[in-house]
Amino acid sequence: MAGGNERSMKALKEVWRRAENSLCADCGKPDPDWASSTLGVFICLSCSGIHRNIPSISKVKSLKMDHWDDAQVQFLAKHGNAVTKATYEAHIPIYYYQPTYNDCQVLREQWIRAKYERKEFTKPGKQLPYSDGVKEGILWKRGRDNGQFLPRKFFLSEREGCLKYFTKQDAKEPKINVKIDVINATFQPVKIGNPNGLQITYLKDNKTRNIFVYHESGKEVVDWFNAIRSVQFHYLKVAFPIASDNEIKNRLTRNFLKEGYMEKTGPKQREAFKKRWFTLDHRRLMYFKDPLDAFAKGEVFVGSRENGYSVQKGLPSGTQGNFSWHYGLTIVTPDREYLFTCETETDQLDWIAAFTSVINQAMTPQEYASKCLDAVSFPS
Repeated sequence: MAGGNERSMKALKEVWRRAENSLCADCGKPDPDWASSTLGVFICLSCSGIHRNIPSISKVKSLKMDHWDDAQVQFLAKHGNAVTKATYEAHIPIYYYQPTYNDCQVLREQWIRAKYERKEFTKPGKQLPYSDGVKEGILWKRGRDNGQFLPRKFFLSEREGCLKYFTKQDAKEPKINVKIDVINATFQPVKIGNPNGLQITYLKDNKTRNIFVYHESGKEVVDWFNAIRSVQFHYLKVAFPIASDNEIKNRLTRNFLKEGYMEKTGPKQREAFKKRWFTLDHRRLMYFKDPLDAFAKGEVFVGSRENGYSVQKGLPSGTQGNFSWHYGLTIVTPDREYLFTCETETDQLDWIAAFTSVINQAMTPQEYASKCLDAVSFPS
């Protein structure tokens, strides 16, 4: 009996060591130490918890702590991540967002359920709830002034190239009508205080406007997210006919590079530093009094190093403004310096790394145009 166990463990380790099984099949996290004995995939601890919620589809076991019999090991050896992905991920639309281990629970759960439970990607040309080019339904939207979440009708149209929302079900005219190419969407469960919270941002008069929504159904809110990406993808295919699919995919919705509190001072650099919420959305650095503000209080364009932009650790000597946080950083632009302080050294280094990643990238022609239009800067 002991010999059988030893043989099974040796065979299990051999399968486990295959290069294809070195990353979680669902989120890409390195060194997965769980596996599904019914699907044949190697997964991380976090994704194994999601698999446990669909026991009719997936039975999960620890590769380190649980016993695996010969038949189960043989099943893993026959399948593994590569074979299973070839079946369940055979026909993923290019615009569909495939989450990583850094993404929130609702995105990862609906990705796993879409693959294994609903089998959305096993056959070509399958009609999907986010692939019609049109989507209409109710989302709970946070009021700009009162902070209450109320049901609002949203309408997304590929033909019209826009997203609308209506304050009443029978309203003839939308409250907003936003072109699809200026929209971004990113999941914000912590900020919004709901596991299915989605932040939709768009540009209005070259200023960023935020809309915060959620839906009780994780599937529904992720379907909305991928519907926005689908409409954006097809809109951009027409707008940029010579661009490759991957180039267009990279222009769809994006996560913010960095968010969090810093203190800031005004342009004279003698004013007291004030605590504000900052969002770095690629080359747009915005600040808000509250993370759930609809409009930014100020924005600044962050260009490239070759165009005179840089980030420096610390504040210039002789900085006069009073500040309570002591981990400073300075953004240098061709026009002026922007001074900030962070609460911890970790925050300081993380912000510096985020700014550096942007500044080290060459600017595109579209970004040059955006800079010329952007007349907004940080007020005092």
